[in-house]
Amino acid sequence: MLSVAAETPEILATVVIGLVLARSLGDYLARVFLSRPTLLDSVMTPVERWIFGILGVNQYHDMRWREYAAALLLLNGAAIAFVFFLLMDQGSLPWNALRAPGMSWDLALHTATSFATNTDFQHYTPESQVSLFAALLGLQMLMFLSASIGLVVVVAFTRGFIRRNGRIGNFWADVVKAITRVFLPLAFLAALIFVFLGVPQTLAQSAVITPLTGGAPQIVPLGPVGSWNGIELLGSNGGGYFSANMAHPFQNPSAVTNFLAILLMMAIPFGAPFMFAQMVRRKEEARPLFATVLVLFLVALLLFLYFESSNPFLAGTGVGQGGGYLNGVEDRFTLPESALFQVTSVYDNVGATSMSIGALTPGAQIVLFWGMFLQDAPGGVGTGFGVLLINVILAIFVGGLMVGRTPEYLGKKIGRDQMRWAAVTILSHPFMVLIPLAVAYVFGFATLSAGTGPHSFTVVLYEFTSESANNGSAMGPIADNTLFFNLTGTIIMLVGRFLPILAMLGIGGSLAGEDQLPPGPGTLKTDSATFTIYLILFMTVVTGLLFLPVLVMGPFSQGAMGG
Repeated sequence: MLSVAAETPEILATVVIGLVLARSLGDYLARVFLSRPTLLDSVMTPVERWIFGILGVNQYHDMRWREYAAALLLLNGAAIAFVFFLLMDQGSLPWNALRAPGMSWDLALHTATSFATNTDFQHYTPESQVSLFAALLGLQMLMFLSASIGLVVVVAFTRGFIRRNGRIGNFWADVVKAITRVFLPLAFLAALIFVFLGVPQTLAQSAVITPLTGGAPQIVPLGPVGSWNGIELLGSNGGGYFSANMAHPFQNPSAVTNFLAILLMMAIPFGAPFMFAQMVRRKEEARPLFATVLVLFLVALLLFLYFESSNPFLAGTGVGQGGGYLNGVEDRFTLPESALFQVTSVYDNVGATSMSIGALTPGAQIVLFWGMFLQDAPGGVGTGFGVLLINVILAIFVGGLMVGRTPEYLGKKIGRDQMRWAAVTILSHPFMVLIPLAVAYVFGFATLSAGTGPHSFTVVLYEFTSESANNGSAMGPIADNTLFFNLTGTIIMLVGRFLPILAMLGIGGSLAGEDQLPPGPGTLKTDSATFTIYLILFMTVVTGLLFLPVLVMGPFSQGAMGG
């Protein structure tokens, strides 16, 4: 087993390659949403016209933010309703060779909401409780839709900084472009590579094999895993085709597929600052935003490796930890490979897992919690960067008050309307974590499901935090397929997803109605190292004030008590 230090060059190389690809993808995204020529125009333009004809929409109609938001909510509501009934009736529908029964109404509601909100939190065993028909026509459709909606929201938000007519684009045109120009071609390419690397891709739902040691034949679940992986990772979805997710040898068979998975998760979230800078025509603005998320991400990775390099409670027991504390680590991968995957997944709000999060040291668990508390280091596709922009607006407003300058960003004044939406976004996250957590313990739901003590508290805290952040990773074990956890989780995910989205559209719409102001002597310089440091400290302090007390009751206490 190699030491953690010996594998540092490999991990750094993976990160560098991921960032280079993200930079190129960010430039491509800007071209797509600025309607500049791309290589896919000759193929996709006729397809898009055909789609617009079927939808009966005018792609050139420019919407105000309320109209944009109404269209977004209407599409999401229809999608959730469709998949909800599909999951309830899957037992009577085709492509159900394993005879998965229809889900209960509360589990179907939680599942449909989970995939529509880009959370993909699974209260079921996917390989045995979801039919192939429901997986492909329902859940995978939502994976493409939710990723596309996350991306177009931040595009509309960005337009607020460059427009003066109060309009932020056409939702239908944006979401169709996101699917046809971004997610379909990239997910298709990723699926081909995964299949080439040994990931199964078949419509057969199972195979019957005879063990090498003899005995009765066994049924091994199969399916279109390669294509599922592509959109799961690229779109910040994270819901696995198998319950073991990316720790399953069919989903992630080798170090090469693990490497590809990391690149896919990094691609759009780390490329968003460059897309933003291109769209606002200020390339220098990418530097502080990119540097902020990169510093937070790298610090998290280093801390995670530090806490997982050894378990202090095993000191003096004679247990070798030369390759790190390997409890809960998939033995096909080294600790650094698994750590980079897990930190990337949580900090990019993907939620896919290749480690047993409940088996991690408390310090490593705190690192993952912190990523979900932040939501923007770099966060999920689109919405993560949108949360970062909201933090930028808050930081500029506070900084402007401290030095007596008029708060403005990219030539747009930051006033009461923007601050209201920003405050709602920042405060809604702890509310949607802490209030359900208190209800769960006051009325005994958490005790019945997870026992007592710091570890059980941490498990329940992780569940609600993951749902509120639209992350989808789980710590377990917890009996969460209950009426309380299904309905509570549904509400948490809906608020955690759509309240920040409405805030981003509201801020973008209000900014789009303002005139562009030229920079003056009182303008705060944001394309500087000083602003980057200030933004990092601002986000760290605010997050700490909101969440540190609850961490003390969970993972901190768990570490102090030795488990």
